[in-house]
Amino acid sequence: MTVKLDDMIVELKAKTGSNPIIHEEVTREGMTTLWIERKDLKAVMSYLKREMERPFVMLFDLTCIDERVRKHKDDQPSSDFTVVYTLTSFDRNEDIRIKVPLKDNDLKIPSITSVWEAANWYEREVYDMFGVHFDGHPNLTRILMPRSWEGYPLRKEHYARATEKEPFVLTEQIRRMEEDDLKFKPEEYGFSRKSGDSEFMFLNLGPQHPGTHGLLRLIVQLHGEDVVDIVPDIGFHHRGAEKMGERQTWHTYIPYTDRIDYLGGVMNNLAYLLSLEQIAGIKVPERAQVIRIMMSELFRIASHLVWLGTFAQDLGQLSPVFYTFNDRERIFDIVSAITGARMHPAWFRMGGVAHDLPKGWNQMVQDFVNYFPKRLREFEKMILKNSIIKARTLGIGAFTTKEAIEWGVTGAGLRATGYNWDYRKKRPYSGIDQFEFDIPLGKNGDAYDRSLIRLEEMRQSLRIIQQCIDNMPAGSYKSEHPLAIPPRKEQTMQDIETLITHFVGVTWGPVIPAGEAMIPIEATKGSNAYYLISDGSTASYRTRIRTPSFPHMQMLPLISKGYTIPDLLAILGAMDFVLADIDR
Repeated sequence: MTVKLDDMIVELKAKTGSNPIIHEEVTREGMTTLWIERKDLKAVMSYLKREMERPFVMLFDLTCIDERVRKHKDDQPSSDFTVVYTLTSFDRNEDIRIKVPLKDNDLKIPSITSVWEAANWYEREVYDMFGVHFDGHPNLTRILMPRSWEGYPLRKEHYARATEKEPFVLTEQIRRMEEDDLKFKPEEYGFSRKSGDSEFMFLNLGPQHPGTHGLLRLIVQLHGEDVVDIVPDIGFHHRGAEKMGERQTWHTYIPYTDRIDYLGGVMNNLAYLLSLEQIAGIKVPERAQVIRIMMSELFRIASHLVWLGTFAQDLGQLSPVFYTFNDRERIFDIVSAITGARMHPAWFRMGGVAHDLPKGWNQMVQDFVNYFPKRLREFEKMILKNSIIKARTLGIGAFTTKEAIEWGVTGAGLRATGYNWDYRKKRPYSGIDQFEFDIPLGKNGDAYDRSLIRLEEMRQSLRIIQQCIDNMPAGSYKSEHPLAIPPRKEQTMQDIETLITHFVGVTWGPVIPAGEAMIPIEATKGSNAYYLISDGSTASYRTRIRTPSFPHMQMLPLISKGYTIPDLLAILGAMDFVLADIDR
């Protein structure tokens, strides 16, 4: 059900005293996109979340655009920087995008952390990357870059490569300054050093620690062994993935997407390409859609296998990780036979996939589908029915549906609370609505339920893959759209215009029409989406990557307070995050 703007304007007029909507923008994916003045921001956001019929209860994403060198602004309001809010209404099954224009000499905007808890990290990221100040934010500091960083990386004037600067020299003065910045000062986070007669202990967990699954630092405030509070310190894995998306051509950026959720493989390609194809107007052939679905579900299983083995290892079971990784190798044998690569095949293309399925693909995939159900039963018995594992996870790190939505939790974490939301069912993409599968749900929202759901998701992925084997359509594996495929070689020999078109398309890459779009998918760890803006060029003007792990990690302090350090490792393991998915 679409937003009724007339009714919305009437209510907002009564609330704000005037019509706060200054412009309605038409986007490629058809999302309702409204521009408002910053003075009305908090009133509009509060209305959309708390007062509107079937409200927009989740802050799905919050980002910014440097508009200063953009050419195709059409009739949008004058703006040097635009802060962009994407909100989700589950009752409506709809998103709304709110944009607020800002001038370069006045980059201030009210914080909405009083409306959404999840806004905290998102606003810090926009401050870190663009220099926008959020008035009323409780702790507006850098979040991905070091505190000593100079400049704002996602501004257009900021350099994209280290070679654009003078060679870096680590002096003793710089070293001391960097070490001082890393020192944890509890008062900066509102923490007290003691309670009554006892002093709190502050423990650095990571960034070099196996329980953090990568370069993650957790500063844990402890009273004895009980967790009082946590400060997640992220950014150690930040590589400027969004900046790269604005530097590479549309086509050459595809391999970079594989490295975001680096366990999700081609599923990263899918989220990127769905938005890109929406802007370009490319229709993907049915065969290519089914191939994409099959490969994505194989990677869902592969990712869940890594999670299952390492989760058991975090809880003290050493054997399962060897079994799960062995089965993951069976999937990689299939992936390498089809794509030529393993973890990061970067195999999806604009309009389809790189090449057709090889001869014998169906037998390889069928052998795995026949083999794996028995292994899942063994894993369930070995791990999730183990009395020690159950004691370590039942009732641990639990949260409610309301809390999950407030903090932007998606995927298995949201469904573990009993809430039925899966983009494959609610907003089908790539023909997934033609497949039969179930959405597993939990009840308690704890670490154990999140684990059960992922195990059952692997069974449902097998159902989808079996249907791909049985019903693989004939036809082309790639669209014939001129933006997706250059002219055939034999055609280039007929006239100079076609030869030039081929040469430009291959060397420069396709020129994508001006526009913007964002199509969310149900990725391995939750909702993943690429918000892409084209300025009518061979590269993206703005590449925003909305990952599930970023809001999930922000929720960690809430669901860990009152537990112990061993419980914290169980909570972290059940979260199933990837650091590159957080830091980008």
